[in-house]
Amino acid sequence: MAVHTKLDDAQALVYGTTLAAFGITILTHLGLVTGQTAGLAVLISYATGWGFAPVFFTINLPFYWLGYRRMGLAFTVKTFLSVAAMSALVQVMPAWIDFAHLDPAFGAVLFGMVSGSALLALFRHGASLGGIGILALYLQEKTGFRAGWTQLVFDAALFAVALALRDWQTVAWSFLGALVVNLVIAINHRRDRYIAT
Repeated sequence: MAVHTKLDDAQALVYGTTLAAFGITILTHLGLVTGQTAGLAVLISYATGWGFAPVFFTINLPFYWLGYRRMGLAFTVKTFLSVAAMSALVQVMPAWIDFAHLDPAFGAVLFGMVSGSALLALFRHGASLGGIGILALYLQEKTGFRAGWTQLVFDAALFAVALALRDWQTVAWSFLGALVVNLVIAINHRRDRYIAT
């Protein structure tokens, strides 16, 4: 089990939320979608014209109680800070970054790599970006329905809705990006390979 100082945790939250915000900036610049809570917020922002940042922050609010009950106070506070920081950064980052050209295929892969790395940093320091992952763990504990299946069903529904809002090529590139995120996490988020000294 890795032991981190408060300074370790703070830098990881800054690193993770900054990378996550950069990933969302890439995603929304290309008009792509993704899975989980961020994907829901992106779809709502596309459908309504509301900004991603306030939608993402608001969607996460109901999940903190579940996070507290399932994962404890430290996790919930770190997650709240991560969601708030990412929301703030997503709001201002387009003023700091301008893409003259970004190929959708490369952008989808880059989004996946950056976002996967961001989530790894947060996970390894006892935080997340909230939402559906917390709900999935809660349902698994209460009903026995596997968390991975809950997330898969949710993402399948999101991508089905995305097909009604976006063309199939955009949804296909979006799927590639989401696949890369999940591969980065699946390959690298293993406690037996993570040893702090």
